[in-house]
Amino acid sequence: MTGGRRSGVLLATCISTLVVNANTSAVAILLPAISDDTGMSVNTLQWAVTGYSLVGAAVIITSGSLGDVFGRKRVFQAGLLLFVASCVLIALAGSGEMVIAGRMVQGASGATILACGMSLLTVAYSGQEQVRAVTLWGAAAAVGAAAGPLVGGVLVDTTGWQGLFWIDAAIAAACMVLTFATVGESRDADRPRSVDYVGTVLVALTLGPLILALSKGSDWGWVSVATIGCVVVALAAGFGFVRVERRVALPLLDLALLRNRVLVGSTIAILIGAGTINALMYVLSLYFQDPTTLDFSPLEAGVATLPATVGLVISAPLVPRLAARIGGREVVGIGFLLTAVGFAWIGLVDSSWQYAAFFIPLVAAAVGMGLSNGPASAAATAAVPANQVGEASGVSNMARYVGAAVATALAATLYSTVTADRVADGEDTAAALAAGLGTTAWVMAALSLAGVVMAVVMGRHRTPRGTLADSAAAAASSSHTLPTSATAAPELADR
Repeated sequence: MTGGRRSGVLLATCISTLVVNANTSAVAILLPAISDDTGMSVNTLQWAVTGYSLVGAAVIITSGSLGDVFGRKRVFQAGLLLFVASCVLIALAGSGEMVIAGRMVQGASGATILACGMSLLTVAYSGQEQVRAVTLWGAAAAVGAAAGPLVGGVLVDTTGWQGLFWIDAAIAAACMVLTFATVGESRDADRPRSVDYVGTVLVALTLGPLILALSKGSDWGWVSVATIGCVVVALAAGFGFVRVERRVALPLLDLALLRNRVLVGSTIAILIGAGTINALMYVLSLYFQDPTTLDFSPLEAGVATLPATVGLVISAPLVPRLAARIGGREVVGIGFLLTAVGFAWIGLVDSSWQYAAFFIPLVAAAVGMGLSNGPASAAATAAVPANQVGEASGVSNMARYVGAAVATALAATLYSTVTADRVADGEDTAAALAAGLGTTAWVMAALSLAGVVMAVVMGRHRTPRGTLADSAAAAASSSHTLPTSATAAPELADR
């Protein structure tokens, strides 16, 4: 492949990754404005966040398999086209239901773009050039995740919430043209053409009813027929998934990987980390914008959450060298402990708090997440032989989506239920909202302490040397797992 065509691959994949991650992290800031326009409650609109993650969890591994079988460029282009279509659907939405539907479609497209974009890069480059290309891709992912809330806030105030989706659609369409002109087709000729579609459906059937039960359980009653029915469906689908994965020729998840202690511990740590940080950003974006609390504009809310997103991205690249010095699992444990302290601090919130009171715990939670995310992701790919690196990466990427979906649904339910109960008991709205935020933060603190336990479960493993590529992988770890210098050779070539 010529240098110009390879540059086109790099540009198309980096821009599309940046846009997908910015879009994903911006949406929570937009929810109050979308609620005002559509008339749907913010509590119901949380499905615009959890639905995205739910579908992404179901298709993140399958989309990579489709690229291997039918062509990585073709599936990447399909993901971009689907992303454009979902952006247009959301921007034109006249109801909350259309927004949620569009976001679910966007979950499939975003997961496809990330999975196939990485595959295209690893085929286009080799050796040190491959390492540099993946480093840039990781940096683009990190910048997108950090910039999203601020960009979303700016656009709500200047163009309306629809502006984000129109701009993203235009950029994704340009990436389609660039991909068509510069990217060559590739596929895995030795891979069987079967794809585990049943496993994909069963993942969705496991997560969907579970999240519905978490979201509606307080309204339906936690022991109501509807809630218990959702849990039963989720358990049955989960059991069916295990049965299918044992029998299918090329499973979505190789169950033998679950015997790997380091991989299991790191994957659960990634799930907890992704879940708690997404839940925090969701609840804080609502609390900051509520007229009875801080009454921030969307732009002010985006700026207010910036310490968390920037702190996460800035601290993460410093982690590999620290992990190389004191050990990966030790850094993961310290990170989760610091995150738990940040959450517990927010758990003490009072309705009289101004923004300054949130600043230090926000930074603490973000830095702690930066400390835990990178080493946990590195451990996931370091714990397996070279021929299983792709599978381990896929498992941890799925865990991010699962954690984000489940924890955000849980946080939305806690926040709204506690608030409603306190208002019903006669408390003023501001105090009730503070109680809802505090309860949610304490639960997230408890989950973060469970992350400390996962650091112990992980056990000792190879740790990165602390190279520039390791730093980029750590920065990108809030949204995607990349191989590091600790990954068994050949590091990227077999992905």
